[in-house]
Amino acid sequence: MATPSTHEVTQLLHAWSSGDQQALEKLTPLVYAELHRRARYYVAREEPGHIIQTTALINEVYLRLIDARGATWQDRAHFLAVCARMMRHILTDFARARHYQKRGGAAQQVPFEEHLYVSSEPSTDLVALDDALNGLAAVDPRKSQVVELRFFGGMNVQETAEILKVSAETVKRDWRLAKLWLLREMGVEHPHGS
Repeated sequence: MATPSTHEVTQLLHAWSSGDQQALEKLTPLVYAELHRRARYYVAREEPGHIIQTTALINEVYLRLIDARGATWQDRAHFLAVCARMMRHILTDFARARHYQKRGGAAQQVPFEEHLYVSSEPSTDLVALDDALNGLAAVDPRKSQVVELRFFGGMNVQETAEILKVSAETVKRDWRLAKLWLLREMGVEHPHGS
């Protein structure tokens, strides 16, 4: 299937915002591949044995989008930015729930043999990242958006620049400074110059 035009997606988003449910049915297959690619990008960062799957993440995004039927979509870029934010919240909620369960909440007996095949530690501490990202948003909202779009949305520099309506150089600078700020807030050691 050919990549849908930005104009076509934007028209369908506007129609959906106006209450046209058929527009959502037409929009779904046009954006599914892109959302799947972005979700796969993030899920690939998890350690082997993680529980959340790419398709489950996308399905949860769609459920939340259906609940947001009254939203006023500006364009394709705005839609993708909102989806990236939804992925962030879904993954953070998932990490918080896993942390709660790991600490004994809703404890479940797992046979020893199964325990050997299940990993409960995410590769990135999403809860700490979410907390640090919320702190960054209070200080510099654009840098927080850059991280959200690049890390959670899997967007490249050019796509991020398009969504935020800034230059690619600004995105690169914000990305670099935001990473350093987040690492410091999360208490992670990092070598100079990285």
